[in-house]
Amino acid sequence: MSDEVDTTTLDALVARLERAAEQLRTGDLSSDAAAGLVEDAAGVASQASAELERMARAAQQEPIPGQDSLL
Repeated sequence: MSDEVDTTTLDALVARLERAAEQLRTGDLSSDAAAGLVEDAAGVASQASAELERMARAAQQEPIPGQDSLL
């Protein structure tokens, strides 16, 4: 069992959100393009939330280090 948590998917989602935020900050987008980007970002944020929940559930299933079953 590994102590490392695989955050690859979450990292990719965060990077997508950061790129979207940067594009919105530039102010170079039309209002329609900005609205579409915000909608896309909301979907990505929802995916990130689901990934965090999945990671939390997986972490709860792992025994605390040093607390393995005696039987």
